[in-house]
Formats: sequence, structure tokens, C-alpha cells
Amino acid sequence: MAMTPRENFEAAMSRTRPEWVPLDLGKHIGSIHKTHYAELKPPLPQVGLKNGDLILDRMAQTIVPDEELLQYFNVDFRWLVPNWVQVKEREGVDAGGYYDMWGVPYKGAHGDHYAVDSLAKAPLADCETPQDILNADCWPDPEDPAQFAGLRERAKHLYDSTGYVLGADAIKAGPLMSALQMRGYEQFFMDLVINTELADALMGKITDLLCRMWTRFMDEVGDYVELAYVTDDLGSQTSLLISPKVYRKRIKPFHTQLHQHIKKAGNCYLMMHTDGAVLPLIEDLIETGADILNPVQTSTSGMENTSKLKEKFGDRLAFHGAMDVQQMMPGATHEELRWEIARRMKDLGSDGGYIIAPCHNIGHDIPVENTLKFFELVRVMGKYPINVEDALASDASYFVRLAQESGGE
Repeated sequence: MAMTPRENFEAAMSRTRPEWVPLDLGKHIGSIHKTHYAELKPPLPQVGLKNGDLILDRMAQTIVPDEELLQYFNVDFRWLVPNWVQVKEREGVDAGGYYDMWGVPYKGAHGDHYAVDSLAKAPLADCETPQDILNADCWPDPEDPAQFAGLRERAKHLYDSTGYVLGADAIKAGPLMSALQMRGYEQFFMDLVINTELADALMGKITDLLCRMWTRFMDEVGDYVELAYVTDDLGSQTSLLISPKVYRKRIKPFHTQLHQHIKKAGNCYLMMHTDGAVLPLIEDLIETGADILNPVQTSTSGMENTSKLKEKFGDRLAFHGAMDVQQMMPGATHEELRWEIARRMKDLGSDGGYIIAPCHNIGHDIPVENTLKFFELVRVMGKYPINVEDALASDASYFVRLAQESGGE
């Protein structure tokens, strides 16, 4: 008898003979931009897409995928996403804007998403002492029942009536990114070095509130979910945002507190999202309690050699993503796309321990044909035992071609 997606995911996580490489789509960092979603409608009339105006993540302007599309693409996961609450619209801002539940100001950017407004004052910019942080009036209500309204019923329905893998989506960015946004990026990077008591107080307050929110979240869905998703970016395209020493002393304790709290509350796996060149911190992330690393951003320094990542960490860490959306999916031919899927499946998933997915949102710069071809190829190539040697024999690497065209080796 064939496995359900839930059973197959457990087999992949335990490296005990999964039947196929699990496929993910639909969480708030890992969905489809609304413009691209509209472009999918003409070639997929049989699917009947309807959710083009149902926004999943206001900042990224991604949509909640139709159930019919998830089924058409053979997606194994269904995500339980907290409701947007305590959000206020900004008045008099060109291109529109809003304050999120933590008081962080956002404004429209390039007409297709929102970004933190770096010219507006951050909500905690004027704080001078740890007590100022604790007494600030911008903190959200972690007990707001509206944040998780309806999720228990949805979780129970999906768990009882389907075999999909259920995940609890991230509530908010983690201690570091939240602190950077609430304090101001430049100011908080300085705080981490010269005002460490204030930095610790800020991340401690954020972590405490996140733990309380996750407690409420897991009270609602913890009986049904297999994994929880947390985010906190630690890397850029070429390096870490902070040194390993600063991470281990200042940030890692809060990651550990949050991750362990979530895993205990939900009795589930934990997937950690961090963009960028984070190779030097992967061992630390495992120690905080991360079971799955997302997104394995292969266009960044140190993350491109996925066979070495698997060799070094694969006995203790599963991998999620690795399908580059910055360069590869927008620019690859179908043969190069096939080669890329084959390589990542072979490197990361030969014995399980890999969930294939676009490493970030599917943006409007990706050709619709490449999106459709990606899901088609995964469906064909992802069955165990993984046998992709024919695809790899072509040596049709997009990144090799890109390097050659730019004058590299």
C-alpha cells in the first residue's frame, strides 16, 4: 500500500525508505507572488485558480495557493498560518504602507511588495536603557485570540480527512531580525557590540513574547502538526551578518530558548529558515534544536556544494529547498532545470532527509513555463530509489553556464 504524504515525510526524516522526495509549497516564505499566480491561470484552466486576491504574506505579496493547485502540483504539505492581527495602516505614505503588530513601519516598494521603511523611525530607536525597552508601548498582545482563530478546526479537518503533512507557519521573524527592525538595523548592530545589556533585554523580550505566542499556537494545533517553521536571517549573499563569536554569545541562547520551547509545546520537528551564506553556523543551528534547514540558498557562498553539506550534517539535519529562485529558476533552460533538480536530489536526498522546494517565493521574474516544468519534473524524478544519472550526464549546469558567460571558470 502506498504511503500517505505524512507517512512518507516521517520516513524521509528518519531516513527509512521514503517512497518519494517530499515537495513543499505554500508557507509564508515559500509561496507564489500574486502577479505570477495570475500568470498561471491561462495555462491551467483545468485547475480553476481563484485565490489571486487572498494574500498570505502582505510584505511579500504572496497568495494563499488554491487547494486545487496544491493537488495539481502534488504538494505534500499544508500550512497553518497565523492571522494578521494588530496591524495599522500608515497615513500619507507614498505607495501605501502599514505598521505590523510590533510597530515596525513598512512602505510599498517597486509596486510589487512592501519593505521596512528605513527612512521612518524604528519603534525602539530612542530607547537608551534595558528598562526603556521593557516599558515601551509598541509590544503586541501575545494572548490575542484572533491571531489563531479558526486554525484548530482547519488543522483537525486536514488531519482527519487527508494524509498531508501539517506545518505550523512562522508567527514573526526571530529574535535577531525582529530586534533589527524594531531598533533600526545600524543601531542594533552597534548594540550587539557596545550596548550588550540593551541588546540582550530586547532579544529577551522578543523571545519571551514569541514563546507565549507559540504556546497559544500549539494549544490550538499542536495535536495535529508534524513540524513548526521559524525564521531569522543570519547571512547575506557572501557572508554572515554577524560573526560566529557574536552569534554564539549574543543570539544563540535566544534561538535555543525559542526552538526548544516550540518543540516541547508541539512535540514536533523544527524547521529553521535563514537565508544566505550560513555554513559557519549550521552546527550551531543544530545545537539550538533545528531539525530541518531552509532554504539552502545555493547561489550564496559556501551553500552551493550540497554534497558536502549532506556529508557533514546529513546524519543530524534534513534539508529543505535548494531550488534557487534568484538566478537559476528565472534564467535556466528546461534541461538546466532538470539537471539542477537531479543534482540536489542526488546530493541531499539519496537516502531521505530532503524536502524539495523553491528556496524562497516564486516571483514574477520566473517564467511560468519554468514553474510548471519544475513541478512536472519533480513528480517524475523524485521517486525512490533516486536514479538521476541520465539527467546529470548532460552536465547542463545553469551556474556553470552563468560563470562561463561572465568570464569565470
